[in-house]
Amino acid sequence: MAASLFRFTLPLLLLSILAASARNEEDARALATLKRALDPSGRVLGSWTPSGDPCSGSFVGVACDPAGRVTAVSLQGRGLSGSLPPAVAGLRRLQGLYLHYNGIKGPIPREIGKLSELTDLYLDVNHLTGPVPVEIAAMANLQVLQLGYNQLTGSIPPQLGNLNKLSVLAMQSNQLTGAIPATLGELTQLRRLDLSFNILFGSIPSKIAEVPLLEVFDIRNNTLSGSVPAGLRRLNGGFQYMNNKGLCGVGFSLVELCPSSEDGLKPSKPEPFGPDGTVKTREVPQSANPENCSGSRCSKSTNGSEGVLIVAIVAVVIGVAFCGLFAFSWYRRQKQKIGSSLEVSDSRLSTDHFQQKEACRRSASPLISVEYSNSWDPLSGGGVGSSGEVGDSFRFNVEEVECATQYFSDVNLLGKSGFAATYKGILRDGSVVAVKSLNKTSCKQEESDFLRGLKMLTLLRHGNLVSLRGFCCSRGRGECFLVYDFMVNGCLSQYLDVKDGSGASVLDWPTRVSIIRGIAKGIEYLHSKKSNKPPVVHQNISAEKILLDHHFAPRLSVPGLHKLLADDVVFSTLKASAAMGYLAPEYATTGRFTDKSDVFAFGIVVLQVITGKRDVSQLEVGAAAVSDLDGLVDGNLNGVFSRTEAARLTAVAAYCTSEVPSQRPTMEAVVQQLSH
Repeated sequence: MAASLFRFTLPLLLLSILAASARNEEDARALATLKRALDPSGRVLGSWTPSGDPCSGSFVGVACDPAGRVTAVSLQGRGLSGSLPPAVAGLRRLQGLYLHYNGIKGPIPREIGKLSELTDLYLDVNHLTGPVPVEIAAMANLQVLQLGYNQLTGSIPPQLGNLNKLSVLAMQSNQLTGAIPATLGELTQLRRLDLSFNILFGSIPSKIAEVPLLEVFDIRNNTLSGSVPAGLRRLNGGFQYMNNKGLCGVGFSLVELCPSSEDGLKPSKPEPFGPDGTVKTREVPQSANPENCSGSRCSKSTNGSEGVLIVAIVAVVIGVAFCGLFAFSWYRRQKQKIGSSLEVSDSRLSTDHFQQKEACRRSASPLISVEYSNSWDPLSGGGVGSSGEVGDSFRFNVEEVECATQYFSDVNLLGKSGFAATYKGILRDGSVVAVKSLNKTSCKQEESDFLRGLKMLTLLRHGNLVSLRGFCCSRGRGECFLVYDFMVNGCLSQYLDVKDGSGASVLDWPTRVSIIRGIAKGIEYLHSKKSNKPPVVHQNISAEKILLDHHFAPRLSVPGLHKLLADDVVFSTLKASAAMGYLAPEYATTGRFTDKSDVFAFGIVVLQVITGKRDVSQLEVGAAAVSDLDGLVDGNLNGVFSRTEAARLTAVAAYCTSEVPSQRPTMEAVVQQLSH
């Protein structure tokens, strides 16, 4: 019986494995084509190698599910200059496609409509041309559709009204014409509709005012006309309608009252719609006809000529104004300067420090961004996060972080590792921050574990720590973001191994002593048990993890980060520490970190600050070193240092780096010793 069952199930198992392999190969082929099309110069997507595994974490911007299928491609702000190929449809499990803030050209392929599982489509701020594909309407799971700041033409497909899960539809700053489809009023989940800065005409469909969840409706700078539905008054400032000269209505401060019809009761239907709501041909007034014709005989009309002249002058003025506006918009777009995609101002393509700050301040800022309402966010919707585990004051939303970093532009990239990338950013209040992006696959798999780690990070507050300012997570992007204060003087490691003529600064002796004392105080705080926090072992103390503020005061970077990361990721980060000699010798046999392993790493850092060298692994620290301080202390100081302080610091380093953990002092004892 068992043998028979085995013979029956084995072929099914093999078929399942072969099918899974074929699907993964399909993803790999699609990514290869995507790479060639989006990055023809091979400058950006070099990590997408033919022999590599897209789901290994080595493919920049690619996230996968447990089955090894690609679920997200996040390449926003990376300077892509190619086109979007039809082969993107081969990523059949794709849920998020983020290609905004690039220079992608050409049309949106119709085949994109085959991505039936896609929830987030971000193609805004590119150079896309051609019509909006009708096939997008087949993407039944789509929740966010961002196509703004391109050169798209044609009309808005009425079929988009079939996207009954859509919460954000943004097509601003294109060259779209035609009327606003009434079918958009059938999008019951719609929260934001932005059609501003196009060439749309006709009236506003009354059904749009009936969309129950609508919060933002932006139609600025079009040529719309007719009566504004009274129901839009409930949106208050969320309804933006300026620069549509033909609009009229009651209760809207920037439009005139509508003229009455012949019966004096009902407002007349605006052109191009007739009394029955059907499109009618615009009639030419007799005064605008250049000739008066009666039967076969026509005579010139002076009044008609004057009318033609006036119309011609108006047309020229409008044409010049339109061309100027288009040229200005094109110039701004070429410089790739963008404010927030949700901003309610006209300064929309600018990353000038002041203008970026103003744009971010004006943009919508709900606690959980509407654009990512479908996203993985362990801080909302039940569970530990909603029960007060993590305070609301620390929560950012993705839109705020994107705005601060210019959509994670490479020009703001501060550093990158195998599991994280750090960007410089400017928040709404003008303060400069560092934003660390963690790939979801690198984080704790259990959201409860992740939240407990976040809570601990929010509790760590000390003058010698880089304190967490906020965070947010997005399932669609497959990333979590930690926001910290930006340290203007960089990390300690850049002040080591300074060569003559290199242009790097040499830290004077008092600054070095102050840095060592500050580091010791920060570690002592982590190890202590305060009323509002447990003792914490840093686990990754190094010169790279010590940042310097504008006064050169040291701040320990991201203490407790290991509490957020998966165990295998934490282990992989130890390689660099081991190579530089920061790992205590007992780790090789115990595999465990303790407060004494932090003490050992601190001792290594003290030696680096004294000597001005990164590699101190071969340095013998003892009585011989103390007696030869001139040979030990950084030669760049030219002998300008305190021999008493140097001897004390060298002795502290020797005790801290003892081979036996029990012989190392506590950080509390170290702080006391350094304060004498």
